[in-house]
Amino acid sequence: MTRLLLDGVSVEYPIFGAHALSLKSTLTAAATGGRIGREAGVTVVHALRDISLELREGDRLGIMGHNGAGKSTLLRVIAGVYPPTRGRIERTGSVSSLIDPMLGIEMDATGYENIRLRGLIAGMRLAAISAITPQIAEFSGLGDYLSIPVRTYSTGMLMRLAFSIATVVHTDILIMDEWMSVGDAEFQAQAEERLRQVIDNTGILVLSSHQADLIERECNRGIELSHGAVVQDRPLGPIEPTIRLVSAG
Repeated sequence: MTRLLLDGVSVEYPIFGAHALSLKSTLTAAATGGRIGREAGVTVVHALRDISLELREGDRLGIMGHNGAGKSTLLRVIAGVYPPTRGRIERTGSVSSLIDPMLGIEMDATGYENIRLRGLIAGMRLAAISAITPQIAEFSGLGDYLSIPVRTYSTGMLMRLAFSIATVVHTDILIMDEWMSVGDAEFQAQAEERLRQVIDNTGILVLSSHQADLIERECNRGIELSHGAVVQDRPLGPIEPTIRLVSAG
């Protein structure tokens, strides 16, 4: 059964060499991003503070908040990019991230080589990568361009390749930073259909967005972050959510 648990998760960044923050810069940071403090003589940014959530199969969690509220940090913690400074995180099921589909693209490698590299990074065996390569090639529509270095691609072609790779494999937990829209009008229609299929088939969706209407439409629970902490947690839509806040400890 797909499950995601965050128990008292905090993330802090020490900033060495910042020994003399002015009052003005401290107030500015506090108004727009994580809290700033001093610990053992070192300036520390408290990016996330005591986040506790439990998500189960069927949950669609929307994350909202101002710029610098901690949304991207929380997504990266869930994806396993950042380890929590305190607290614990448990994931049951495979995790896939659409935070940045271009991440890991090697510009001097060919399209086919990038497909293989991304598969290996994801922990896939070569046989499995070979099996999905024709699907990626067909969906991307890049044809013979897949045999040449991607540094020769246009931005649209790069996004076609990255999106085609990122959405080909089923995942249990899907993490998204805003709704993806890639390529020209024709490919956008294909991409929208593919993205909808991926979301409908995933066990848990975690979506961060500034668009309140998108969160309301796609999610059954919404949390709002401010300065790295949850300040609001409410149900959304007609489906009864199963996400619960749990106590830290």
